[in-house]
Amino acid sequence: MTAQEAVRNRILQLCGENNITINKLATLAALPPSSVKNILYGKSQNPKLLTIKLICDGLGITLSEFFDTNDFNHLDAEI
Repeated sequence: MTAQEAVRNRILQLCGENNITINKLATLAALPPSSVKNILYGKSQNPKLLTIKLICDGLGITLSEFFDTNDFNHLDAEI
């Protein structure tokens, strides 16, 4: 699994856990919906940490909580 896939999976997981849509997440994170969708659909292959931080803030979680998953703990090395 790549880091891009892990970020995508985590965002989708958190939306599911919080029963919110991508558009609602964007609103909570004070981001344009296109920014979140670009991450999910692979157009943004390397989202900025600030973007992930805004998503975390919108969800009321820390960066540590966002990245503390098996997907991130077992990422393949990327070159």
